Amino acid sequence: MLFGSATPAIKLLVGDVGSVTLAGLLYIGAALVAVPFARRDQRSTRSIGQRSRLLLAVSLGGGVAPILLVLALDRTPAGTVSLFLNLELVATALLARVLLQEHIGRRASFGIVVVVVGGLILAGASQGGVAVGAILVAATCVCWGVDNAITASLDSYSPAQITVAKGFVAGSVNLALGLVLDGFPRVDLIAAALAVGAVGYGISITMWITGARLVGAARGQTIFALAPFIGAVLAWPINGDRLTSTVIVAFMVSLVGVVIVGSAHHGHRHLHTAMIHAHAIDIGDPHHAPGAIEVLSGTEHRHRAITHEHAHLPDIHHRHSH
Repeated sequence: MLFGSATPAIKLLVGDVGSVTLAGLLYIGAALVAVPFARRDQRSTRSIGQRSRLLLAVSLGGGVAPILLVLALDRTPAGTVSLFLNLELVATALLARVLLQEHIGRRASFGIVVVVVGGLILAGASQGGVAVGAILVAATCVCWGVDNAITASLDSYSPAQITVAKGFVAGSVNLALGLVLDGFPRVDLIAAALAVGAVGYGISITMWITGARLVGAARGQTIFALAPFIGAVLAWPINGDRLTSTVIVAFMVSLVGVVIVGSAHHGHRHLHTAMIHAHAIDIGDPHHAPGAIEVLSGTEHRHRAITHEHAHLPDIHHRHSH
């Protein structure tokens, strides 16, 4: 809901603030709102590989993608851009399967297809700058797909810390570049962009990463795929885009897809190899039972190798081959 509402809100600003400047302000706003939460959770198990992957996620998801999205909004109606954002689901699902070995299964795969069909129904009825807008949004979604797959697996960083890194690193670079290219925007526009970024990006990204680590990147993104429809609905009163019966039908089709994915189950006998990572310890989780882990410091803990069978989702404890 938060990310979906950000698209029509950004559309209101894009005519008065340069594309690169606006992208920078959005992510700095995201970082500012996440700072208090990031300071609460300090983790120490960060390898060079984890830092490199975070840098890639920050560069693509926080640096390149927002600029592409704002450029698309500058050429295409907000409702149309919102609809094409469903391509992020496809990119995330494919990358989660390839990079994270997430088990999607037939039922979840069917649900993902249903959600995509809902997006295609709506996109097929859209008009206005579709060709250029579709290319820009597709590139945006590929960048965010890589970002989603990476951040869902970076357990050495808390969701808030990742949001802060994206916001301050990518946001600062984009803002500095934008000020050189476009000049300094009005103070009220700066405040509005920071507010939209804080809510639509900062809180949204932090909550998405948290959820994706519990249900897997592909399933998390399937639920998140409702955001474009929320954006399309809100674009009607905010931006003057028409709300048609096609929008309603497409929304209902995608909602059915989300329900199908959410009801998918998977379980088998599997091996958990020994590993060390840091996140909140749930004493009700068998993976965190006294005999299964050794607490090292704070939330940092070592999992002992175990083999068992139970129903599970592709969360941070179940990234294994099938």
